[in-house]
Amino acid sequence: QVQLVESGGGLVQAGGSLRLSCAASGRTFSSYAMGWFRQAPGKEREFVAAISWSGSSTYNADSVKGRFTISRDNAKNTMYLQMDSLKPEDTAVYYCAASRWARVVTAGNEYDYWGQGTQVTVSS
Repeated sequence: QVQLVESGGGLVQAGGSLRLSCAASGRTFSSYAMGWFRQAPGKEREFVAAISWSGSSTYNADSVKGRFTISRDNAKNTMYLQMDSLKPEDTAVYYCAASRWARVVTAGNEYDYWGQGTQVTVSS
């Protein structure tokens, strides 16, 4: 069992930056691939970024490539999402998730545990 808690969301102006954190409980955090998803009002949940269990492999959605960076610190049981050059269309609730797969995973249905989400609002 893995429990995930996101933090770091908030209100920022377009062009600004935020760093989201996802703190995980449990001793096996390092064996899980991790990912970030987001859901805007009235829209489907969408994949944002993923990272393998070791952190050696990452993958970003095209919409955030060059602007967002995913990373993890297994010693701290924490994953991060550095978000730069934010746009109003990045406004959404951001969720972190853990997958029992060790490799990078982009499909939501391959994730086993989810956090409660943190709101990110980007004003124009």
